[in-house]
Amino acid sequence: MGSPKAFILAVGTVLVWAITGPLFGWSDTWQLVINTGTTIITFLMVFLIQSTQSRDTRALHLKLDELIRVNKAARNSLVDLEEMSETELEEAKVTFKRLVAEDETRPATREPA
Repeated sequence: MGSPKAFILAVGTVLVWAITGPLFGWSDTWQLVINTGTTIITFLMVFLIQSTQSRDTRALHLKLDELIRVNKAARNSLVDLEEMSETELEEAKVTFKRLVAEDETRPATREPA
């Protein structure tokens, strides 16, 4: 939908609508056609955008799950973090805040190159 062809189609539709204005005497029906069309397109685009974002989010979660799975130091319990209840997520958040605070108080060590 976000392609140049779709944009050209949309511009063409608006131009045809605008050019036909004088032919229909700028009537209420003429205006209603474009208003109804844009309302329907907007309504459908909401679902298209939601679907695309949902698919992208699922793909991102799968990629992160794979990175967690192959990292020996990572906690595998984090793989299904999005499936946790609100209480479990809050507990995980508190745990991570505590771990970050502990890391910040530890002196930095350099690993050999």
